[in-house]
Amino acid sequence: MSLSLCLTSLASFSSSSPQSHPTIPLLKHRNPAIFPSRKLLIKSHPIRSVQEQFDHQEPLSPTTPKWENILSDAASLYPLYVTAGGVVACVKPSVFGWFVERGPASYSLSLGLIMLSMGITLKIRDFFNLFLERPFSILFGCIAQYTIMPTFGLIISKALRLSPSLSVGLILLACCPTGAASNVVTLIAQGDVPLSIVVTICTTFGAVILTPLLTKTLAGAFVPVNSAGLSISTLQVVVSPILLGSYMQTMFPQVVKAITPFSPLFAVLTSSLLACSVFSENVVRLKSSMVSASLASDASPFLRIQSLISGEFGRVMLSVLLLHFAGFFIGYIAASIAGFGERQRRTISVEVGIQNSSLGVVLARSHFRSPLVAMPAAMSAVIMIIMGSSLGFFWRNIDPSESNNNPEADGGKRC
Repeated sequence: MSLSLCLTSLASFSSSSPQSHPTIPLLKHRNPAIFPSRKLLIKSHPIRSVQEQFDHQEPLSPTTPKWENILSDAASLYPLYVTAGGVVACVKPSVFGWFVERGPASYSLSLGLIMLSMGITLKIRDFFNLFLERPFSILFGCIAQYTIMPTFGLIISKALRLSPSLSVGLILLACCPTGAASNVVTLIAQGDVPLSIVVTICTTFGAVILTPLLTKTLAGAFVPVNSAGLSISTLQVVVSPILLGSYMQTMFPQVVKAITPFSPLFAVLTSSLLACSVFSENVVRLKSSMVSASLASDASPFLRIQSLISGEFGRVMLSVLLLHFAGFFIGYIAASIAGFGERQRRTISVEVGIQNSSLGVVLARSHFRSPLVAMPAAMSAVIMIIMGSSLGFFWRNIDPSESNNNPEADGGKRC
């Protein structure tokens, strides 16, 4: 999913130590209510804002209006929306028929609006300032994203012997940029939030070239891949809306300020609709796989489960689970080997493990004939968020400062 609109508020939180990162106003703080309930997030260890971390004389932000807190809490329920939508898609796929019938145009439009929500919270100047301040950690995160995930996408598709359509879908998902839901998970996990934001933006811009190139290279053996078409679509539905939103913020600041509180919930609901609509397209096929599995053997439950996993439904779910697990785990290990501190390790782990599944859905529906190509990205929307949120709350209860005895640990290699 692309919970990309959280950039402005996320920048108001810092997960890095005072010694490692000087105060840099990455994005102007306008709406502290964009994030999930503060009561939930600060239950174990308080999260301080960027200014509060580095300058304790700074006063706290004014009290957020109650209605903005309600919108924020509603937006934080993204996993619930996707799960509920998936259940509805299984029980009555026709509920999403109006959206599916207008695809792929409806898919492209919805993703473009999500990216526009991200753009209105972004100041390009502040983005470049932070990039120049911490080039090594940002480049490392980007390289890890576009090497670890594509490699394991190919390995898993071959290991599980997925069909050509599902193999292309998994590889396409693996070649997509980081999803901005990673920013929220990084916040929960007490990671390096500014680093998370900039890596998300960099990988998103890089997707115009790298996603088509890597998909063609790794999946071209399964089906023909139109890399030029993928590149143009990525530019249209991802990069252009972000730049437009950033321009709107500069030219119409009052309008942007008025609509920003509503952007998170809008993007969350739109992403849920997008994922569940694609899922509903494949429900009939998945149901037949499950039914055949249940009838395949009247022996032990173990054999029935084995039959289900060996079917199409089980393989898709298992492949997506393994892909995201590999991203979280290998991303953390790679950052550890590179000498980064605990906060940066968590951040890079989350950045690598969470994908922009909405982009995967749009590209799959726009450029491939088989609806199965979009299936891994659609299932990833809920699996990825559940895995990422669970990891975030696990790390939430482990103080990252305990590993900061090394003076370079928390800052990593910054040149």
